[in-house]
Amino acid sequence: MKILFTICGRAGSKGIKSKNIQSFVGNYLPYYTISALDLFLKNTDLDISSDIIVNSDSDMLIKIMKENTIRPVEIIKRNPNLAGDTIGKIEVIKDCLVKMEERKGYSYEIVVDLDITSPLRTSSDIDKLIKKHIDKHPDVTISVTSARRNPYFNQVMSCENGVRKVIESDYTARQQAPKVFDMNASLYAYSPGYLKSGRNILDGYCEYIEMYDTGVLDIDNENDFELMEVIAKYLFKKTPGFAEIYKNI
Repeated sequence: MKILFTICGRAGSKGIKSKNIQSFVGNYLPYYTISALDLFLKNTDLDISSDIIVNSDSDMLIKIMKENTIRPVEIIKRNPNLAGDTIGKIEVIKDCLVKMEERKGYSYEIVVDLDITSPLRTSSDIDKLIKKHIDKHPDVTISVTSARRNPYFNQVMSCENGVRKVIESDYTARQQAPKVFDMNASLYAYSPGYLKSGRNILDGYCEYIEMYDTGVLDIDNENDFELMEVIAKYLFKKTPGFAEIYKNI
């Protein structure tokens, strides 16, 4: 089975300047993604071959990823047409797939995207994602965490007269409401045909895996970054799955 792993990062960032090349607990932020992927590929019991592609319009990010000593990667310099704020990441991932098929001369059975700004993932998270995708044959498999708030019970939205429940219901306890999840923007597995169809992530048959709740906070602003470093230092010290990622860099 051939798998294409994509790691995509833009040069610009609204919340944190050049966040994709920031130092995070002493290492470049994207190295945690490479480390988790390296450990997965070293230890997996799946019969796979793979390519890792870094897609960016940032010369510094490309340089950092080329120079990493964890695992070799290939590079695609991002087309300026795919570098704007309004371009969905799924379009960039699709571009990676098309260009890598042309470059390599073969097709892939799964495309797995790993987000740079969600550095706290383990190799077992990647393993669970791919095995779920193989087992269930969905269009997309995503990573989630259990939501701390529920739109059927304790989430409200603004309306003409104050606020009201996001979804009207008669539930009196959160345990009665349907279980809901937060998409944590860490891992995505795509079936190549679906990726090329131009449909959005949740338009087709979508499966999921759950990840460690506290360990995942997408980094969008300076406060996120500072909080994630505090959490990361704790997890790297106390939790084996996360500690091995740090030690592998």
